[in-house]
Amino acid sequence: MRALVQALSAAFVLALSAAPAALAAPTCVDAEGRPARCGSDRALPVGETPPPEVRAAYYGAIPRGPSPGEVFSLVCVLGGLMALFVLLPDFEDGEGGGWNPDEDG
Repeated sequence: MRALVQALSAAFVLALSAAPAALAAPTCVDAEGRPARCGSDRALPVGETPPPEVRAAYYGAIPRGPSPGEVFSLVCVLGGLMALFVLLPDFEDGEGGGWNPDEDG
């Protein structure tokens, strides 16, 4: 049974890796370098690109990922939250049972 599962898994991975890539429609851009629907009034012809300085201005305006300081801050905040979770008291009694409302009287 184990050999059958391994063989089917290997066949599945092989079938996924051997599949051809999906063909997508061409990407068109407008004169300012922004993506546009091909065939629209503002789109450049397929395969044509705007001048390099326009592309550099467009890609320069795209925000980059977080800075190392922001990543460090996020790690510190998440670490502090996990530390608070660790400091929570044990809500069970010593025998592994929890709070039972019938025991209050």
